[in-house]
Amino acid sequence: MNLVPGSPLWLLVPLFLALAAAAVEDFVRLRISNLTCVAVLVMAVVAAILHGFSTDLWQNAAVFAALLGAGYLLFAFGKMGGGDVKFLACLGLWVNINDGIWLLASTLIAGGILAFIYIAVRWGKATREGKKYKSKGIPYGLAIAAGAVLVFTSQLGLLQSKPVKPNIIDYQPL
Repeated sequence: MNLVPGSPLWLLVPLFLALAAAAVEDFVRLRISNLTCVAVLVMAVVAAILHGFSTDLWQNAAVFAALLGAGYLLFAFGKMGGGDVKFLACLGLWVNINDGIWLLASTLIAGGILAFIYIAVRWGKATREGKKYKSKGIPYGLAIAAGAVLVFTSQLGLLQSKPVKPNIIDYQPL
């Protein structure tokens, strides 16, 4: 069950503020606070209560568990930060399996774009300064937030094209 559609504005505004907070936190200090992750988790539980507990919520729990499990492995191998893993998993509580796939795909695409930009900028800076390029961490919370915003705004219908009204002046009868 997708929890964003049908959730009240008083719940969606803090959710999107938490997405912005996580992106800023990760950009500034390469960390996402546990408080931000817990806020997203608690808001998902509140949304589930407001929607009425349904048997479809198993999908949300499955997305959460899959993202947490896969993220744990990435964290264990040093490929992803712990805050990123928790944040992505908590966002998984908001979506069903189908949109969980879209959340992961949009996050990976945004992450690839972000990584390309970071690598290009760092390589260019190192080249200008005559130093050897050294890889550093990338604030993946930006990509996670971007992926979530894309999926959530799509669920709200904000990305749908609007029908174009015909221009009466250009109208030509058959």
